[in-house]
Amino acid sequence: MTDKDRKYETLEPNQFPLSLKESPLAPPLLYVRGKLPASDCIGIAMVGTRRPSSSARELCRRLVKSLKGTRAVVVSGLAQGIDYYCHEAALDFGIPTIAVIAQGINVPIPGDRATLARRIIDAGGCIMTEYEEDFPSFKGNFPARNRIISGLSRATVLVQSKAKGGALITADYCLQENKLLLAVPGDFDSETSAGPNQYLDQGKAMPVFMPESLRTVAGLPKIKTDSDAPAAVSLSQIEATGCNLSHEALALFMQFNGFKKTFQELQNECNFKPNNILAILTELELSGLVHSPDNFQFYFNGAT
Repeated sequence: MTDKDRKYETLEPNQFPLSLKESPLAPPLLYVRGKLPASDCIGIAMVGTRRPSSSARELCRRLVKSLKGTRAVVVSGLAQGIDYYCHEAALDFGIPTIAVIAQGINVPIPGDRATLARRIIDAGGCIMTEYEEDFPSFKGNFPARNRIISGLSRATVLVQSKAKGGALITADYCLQENKLLLAVPGDFDSETSAGPNQYLDQGKAMPVFMPESLRTVAGLPKIKTDSDAPAAVSLSQIEATGCNLSHEALALFMQFNGFKKTFQELQNECNFKPNNILAILTELELSGLVHSPDNFQFYFNGAT
């Protein structure tokens, strides 16, 4: 290990990134090698078994790819299996990623995981741990490490897991923090789907039926770019189309133009009563300014 590779910084709780600063599960200190994510980024934990199914790598790629173009940071544990695949996919799709390890910051990482750790740092991500310098990777470190993965994240995705395993510990920490737990359903007789199916059956997790819908289910808006500008419709443009919108419909449209929202989110973020919102949405759909292909999310003009 070179001098450059040994460089790290020590963070106190008021310096912790993402949502860990406010988490009751936060450790007293963090040791970090690499670059911390920007303050407006959103942690999405992706966890699972070290011995996943043969299709797991492609599943992880599709899940992670759906986060592209958002402020998501993929958070996982740098273990073999699901963790490795999710970090790898994040790197391939240009999404920031954080690996939380269960050993001292200077303890060598073996095998392919060492190469992956270097890729994470070189791509502008980071490796972090609560264990100093040369602290060994004792078995008890791993459950403790999982609370940091949850603490960093707004939501946790249970990708694949057996009926018992470390990923379920992370899921339980997520529930303890009253955060969003998502799970990928699988065949009822599949060993690697037993964990997600169990949490779904108990009503503890929300399902991600299609990998490409992860961004939507997690409620992550796309980052607005210059190329998105034409999608923003002005009042004069609406009037030019001949749409005679009511004052309420116009107000709702201008507030949420370019975004997608669930009905519950609309209720929470505007001042209209539920019955009024339904009438307004009908008016906007008839005008072609809102569409809802799944009857769950309402896509305002320009939303993707």
